[in-house]
Amino acid sequence: MNSSAKKAVVLLSGGLDSATVLAIARQQGYSCHALSFDYGQRHSAELQASHRLAQAMEAAEHKILRLDLGSIGGSALTDKAIAVPEQQADGIPVTYVPARNTVFLSLALGWAEVLGARDIFIGINAVDYSGYPDCRPEFIQAFETLANLATKAGVEGGQFHIQAPLINMSKAEIIRTGAELGVDYALTISCYQADAQGRACGKCDSCRLRAQGFAQAGVADPTCYRNP
Repeated sequence: MNSSAKKAVVLLSGGLDSATVLAIARQQGYSCHALSFDYGQRHSAELQASHRLAQAMEAAEHKILRLDLGSIGGSALTDKAIAVPEQQADGIPVTYVPARNTVFLSLALGWAEVLGARDIFIGINAVDYSGYPDCRPEFIQAFETLANLATKAGVEGGQFHIQAPLINMSKAEIIRTGAELGVDYALTISCYQADAQGRACGKCDSCRLRAQGFAQAGVADPTCYRNP
């Protein structure tokens, strides 16, 4: 990657969407500084996936920040006493992590300011998603306004932009886009309850959306399942 390229911070969870966003940012000529979070989630397999993706996709840098969102609980992804649902339900599911994207974007904003980057990429999606309130266009717009009010760079005229290129895409469209950009989806993990080997359950909401996306995209699903 050209050291003189414009810089961007890219949130990289290790999942399908964030891998696609990293590929989009690279294709647009950004020097990508990937940021992942060890926030007390159920498994570390997605962090291992983020490391693989950052290396394979030649990120300029990859940081993993440690947080303890598990200490406040409130989500099946951070509290093992709350079961991950394996059937679709109405309303916001218990896999919602309170304020997660707000926290993640805030830390990405801080790093972007230090780097002199003005673009932050995030792989949220408001079409094929689980109904999380922090995956909507209104949230992105509000956070971008906050970013430019709450930072030295913003006050001094350096405008931040929160880039959410997948926001209005279906899962199938996301997969087709990533495939065209050469994303190796075998490196990604989407499952909410993957095992230590990174094998997916095939039953949780994230697994269902992922499988449906590959089927609709007409792309072979490389996911490794515990019970194929």
